[in-house]
Amino acid sequence: MSHPIEIVNADFPRGPFQAAIFDFDGTLSLIRRGWQDIMIPMMVEILQKAGPDESEEALTQLVTEFVTRLTGRQTIYQMIELAEQVVKRGGTPLDPFDYKQEYHRRLWVGVEQRIATIRNGKDAAEKMTILGSPQLVKRLEQSGMTLYLASGTDIDYVQDELKLLELHSHFGGRVYGALDDYKKFSKAMLIHQIIRDTGVTGSQLIGFGDGYVEIEEVKRVGGLAIGVASDEYDRHGVDEWKRDRLIQAGADIIVHNYQQYDALLSTIGVIP
Repeated sequence: MSHPIEIVNADFPRGPFQAAIFDFDGTLSLIRRGWQDIMIPMMVEILQKAGPDESEEALTQLVTEFVTRLTGRQTIYQMIELAEQVVKRGGTPLDPFDYKQEYHRRLWVGVEQRIATIRNGKDAAEKMTILGSPQLVKRLEQSGMTLYLASGTDIDYVQDELKLLELHSHFGGRVYGALDDYKKFSKAMLIHQIIRDTGVTGSQLIGFGDGYVEIEEVKRVGGLAIGVASDEYDRHGVDEWKRDRLIQAGADIIVHNYQQYDALLSTIGVIP
């Protein structure tokens, strides 16, 4: 088993850090856990109709690759890729927004149930977070760092779910998510906006995420990238598949969850 705080790059940036940017789903929130198990079969189903000669196994491998590669970007980009794959097979695709709407319809069945259990008091909000999330963001805020949240999920959902998980107060108005006009937001755009508007340099930025995009973009500006390879169902173990891909994306450090938040923050020099 991997160490709870696995240092991949011993020469990781050591700050001093001024800001941290978090992904949401799979990095803080578990409300949408298992979304890949909804998206991938849906896409395979659509592509089977467009290319009936291809095996389900081959299509699943294809879809898994591009869904994984685009994880962290706005959901619409995965749907744009789906539409392009339909065209490649001689089919006539729906508008990517229609695919996104169908995906949300299927996903919402499970999400709505989890939200209801929290709102009805049957489950504590903390049960739907990566372990240690409330404590980690509180400690970062107490250390004087400014926290940002950037998600590929639609902004309205992100704001509602962040509040439901009782994490919203740590981020203030610095919460960003997917927009209908999707070209007006990306994680890269936000990172450059932070650098431009606050004077924080790339090396003073920490990024937390479970997908390629946030890891790659934080590394691109010289920041510290912490990959979150949590088993989203067990909450205690490591997801080896995630771990391998986060390392490929350039993560400096891999964690399973944030239970050892003080040890993590001490390792990277945020606290003594």
